[in-house]
Order: sequence, then structure tokens, then C-alpha cells
Amino acid sequence: MEKNDERAAARELPERWSPQRKTEVVLRLIKGEDLGELSREIQVPAHEIEEWRRVFLEGATQSLRRRGGDPIEQELRRTQAKLGETMMRLELASDLLEKRGYAEELKRLLRDGKS
Repeated sequence: MEKNDERAAARELPERWSPQRKTEVVLRLIKGEDLGELSREIQVPAHEIEEWRRVFLEGATQSLRRRGGDPIEQELRRTQAKLGETMMRLELASDLLEKRGYAEELKRLLRDGKS
């Protein structure tokens, strides 16, 4: 490569690599491109590209684990959603009872239930 070509290539390479650009490099590596050639082309040390690949694959693994989900966590989320729905219905019922003139009876029931 001539000096002018090297300078032009150096100007095109970013000083900092965005996550999207790193992902593109990692995908090229995963598709089978040679690490050494890729390293020379983008002027990033091979060990750094290897680190990008490691982080990329760890993130993918974590993402896949979350999708399948832990059955206990899924049950907890379902139970929390059901509890939220029940509390909302209770509040609506309380408001309706108060509007219909049963506010005192409702207060007494709530007071007696907490004792």
C-alpha cells in the first residue's frame, strides 16, 4: 500500500468504535474472516477484537437465558401482575361503595379487618 493510500485508510478509521461498528466487526469474524487480516484491515490489535467477540457472545448468552426465563421468576411476575389487578379492583370497589353511601360501613370493615 502506498503512503497516500495508508493515510486515506487511517482517516476513514474511527478513533473510538461504536457498539454497532464493533458488532459488524465481530459478525465478520464469526462468519469466518481471518482474525489477523481483519486486525490489519481495521488497525485494531487482534486481542482487542477477541475481547469484543467475547463480550458480544457473553451478552448474547445472557439475553438467551432471559428469554427462556427462570420459571420461578415467571411465576413471581405473574403473581405480581395478579396482585396489582386485584388491588386495582379493590380500590374501584371501595370507591363505588363510598359513592353509594356505604363509606362508614366500609371504614368499619377495613378497621375490623386490620385488628
